Amino acid sequence: MSNTRRSSDAELAALDATAQADLVRSGMVSPRELIDSAIRRAEQLQPILNCFTTTRFATARVEADAAAAGPGAPFGGVPTAMKDLTMEIEGEPCHMGSRAARGLNILGSTSSYHYQSFRRAGLISLGRTNTPEFGTTITTEPLSYGPARNPWNTDHSTGGSSGGAAAAVAAGIVPVAHATDGGGSIRIPASECGLVGLKPSRGRISHGPGAGEGWAGSTAGHVVSRSVRDSAALLDACAGYRPGDPYTAPPQLRPYTHELGADPGRLRVGFYAQPTVDGHVVHPECIAAVDGAARLLEALGHHVEGGCPDALLEQSYGRNFMTIVAAGTTNDVLQLEAALGRAAGPDDIEEENLLFSELGKGVTGAQYLAAIETLHAYQRRMARWWTSQDAGGQGFDVLVTPTIAQPPPPIGWLGDPTARRGWRVRMLMQFTSQFNGTGQPAISLPLHWTPDGLPVGVQFVAAYGREDLLIRLASQIEAAAPWAHRKPPVHA
Repeated sequence: MSNTRRSSDAELAALDATAQADLVRSGMVSPRELIDSAIRRAEQLQPILNCFTTTRFATARVEADAAAAGPGAPFGGVPTAMKDLTMEIEGEPCHMGSRAARGLNILGSTSSYHYQSFRRAGLISLGRTNTPEFGTTITTEPLSYGPARNPWNTDHSTGGSSGGAAAAVAAGIVPVAHATDGGGSIRIPASECGLVGLKPSRGRISHGPGAGEGWAGSTAGHVVSRSVRDSAALLDACAGYRPGDPYTAPPQLRPYTHELGADPGRLRVGFYAQPTVDGHVVHPECIAAVDGAARLLEALGHHVEGGCPDALLEQSYGRNFMTIVAAGTTNDVLQLEAALGRAAGPDDIEEENLLFSELGKGVTGAQYLAAIETLHAYQRRMARWWTSQDAGGQGFDVLVTPTIAQPPPPIGWLGDPTARRGWRVRMLMQFTSQFNGTGQPAISLPLHWTPDGLPVGVQFVAAYGREDLLIRLASQIEAAAPWAHRKPPVHA
């Protein structure tokens, strides 16, 4: 039991994961009290937000009763949630947003290294969060579970593919939640739900033991959070090479939490808020968000100038990236068909993924390898912008862009059958997937809100392996332009 009066559900909902863990360590609140409070919040808001697909409340209570906080468990007893995609838990369901997988009730055969790291850190999952089928789009509206709804306006998308996770964190159900990013799927929901979304460098967090990589190294796992310090601390808890990983990011020089509040120095920052894809536009609110961030960075003493890598504007990138996504979707469908014991059809797989799968079937091995080699060359061209001028690069430290090209769209907008297929998705994600292809770390910060109260994120991108720099800068920005006081209309 706690040593003082029981904290109210609303008081706990307002705290980030670090603050909740501090309460446990001090004896002010027990792990069971944290979990029971989070379960009440989930039961209250799930009918409104539809952010969970399955829950494990009874198991979470058992884990809370056995929880201990200490140096080896920095988040002992703190509630969280697992995205219903890639984060395998032995004996528990993972439906990947799929109707067919839900019908089969497929269970994990082992626990991923990432989940093991969450548990060693003391985090306790309340359940699985809503995701689009196979994570192949940037809004969370699967036919299997229905749309997740944005706490800032429930008629609008949460983004995807980590949309359920972002809704649960933004609404105060849990302070931090597992998320993954294959083309923007951490950063886009963070932008649309007013959160911090850090995509780590390629190889920073292991995909094992069930996988070595996703989408030819484009996917990364981490969290969506309310504070920079939570993202830094969870990166400390989960980062690192595991035996058999096909690659790993350069080791950090010190814990990421040591970068919080550290002086980033005077950085050379480029910013760009114009379309990167021919024929598309960027919403004035997203341009205003970047302009505001540029002014803030100047006020903080950084050298800021307009511009971006030439490679960011290359139109061929998207075609090669989609070749890899289509082939990956074919593989997902084939694995599902093996579990079904038959071919999958429109009653099993959503229309867009059936199309992706058919496109993937037409990709030859030579074409797939050519797409990867082309992306490797693209990665080198992009990296030169961050390389020091002495080495022939342009010597920038950070690139600032919109996270997405418009504020959170209404639910149904991205899948509107009257719209040109894929046009709206490509327009919205003009600034994110390139950094999945290059493997660079990128973070979305909640720095702007529209006049009608919808959040708009700003993206900051560093050179490969430089999460330390991003965390240092993000911490400085958070102190100068804090967002913790902002709460959406739907909040515990």
